[in-house]
Amino acid sequence: MKDKPAPPRRYFHMHETARMHALEGLPLATFWQRLLGYSIDVLLAVLIWIPIEYSVRRYLLHQNEINLMWDFHEPGNVVVVVLYWAVCNYFGNGRTPGKWVARTRAMSLTSDRLGAWQSVERSLGYGAAILEGGLGFLQFFWDRNRMCAQDRLAETIVVDVRKRSKGLDNRAA
Repeated sequence: MKDKPAPPRRYFHMHETARMHALEGLPLATFWQRLLGYSIDVLLAVLIWIPIEYSVRRYLLHQNEINLMWDFHEPGNVVVVVLYWAVCNYFGNGRTPGKWVARTRAMSLTSDRLGAWQSVERSLGYGAAILEGGLGFLQFFWDRNRMCAQDRLAETIVVDVRKRSKGLDNRAA
């Protein structure tokens, strides 16, 4: 295929089209796979948060009575969760530890690899799904491509890497 010169900036360019064709036919993850991966990731994020929060309160704030409580309204809790998902998605190319256990992968609709900002958007999308009263997660059931709020925000899909389809190994890497 011959490379075309980039169109002038003032004209619309459908850069995702080739990527969409590359993803066509990939098996999507089930709701239960996604729930398993999400649950494991939340548990791991909390386990990472505990020593960080304790250390900050004990050694930086010099608190003697430390009552650790997970609350999504606390900035430290949100920062740890957002960083956990962003870092894991970026360095794992869409496979957090939870997704690895659930045998799923988040894949970009716009490029071959999840970018740094796309990974942050995806992690912030979990917050959007929760803020919608959980409706952001339930979008899975009526969306044709099983996309939840975090998928729409970051332009990703979640595929099942257990099932093999033509060329899945090449496209999922």
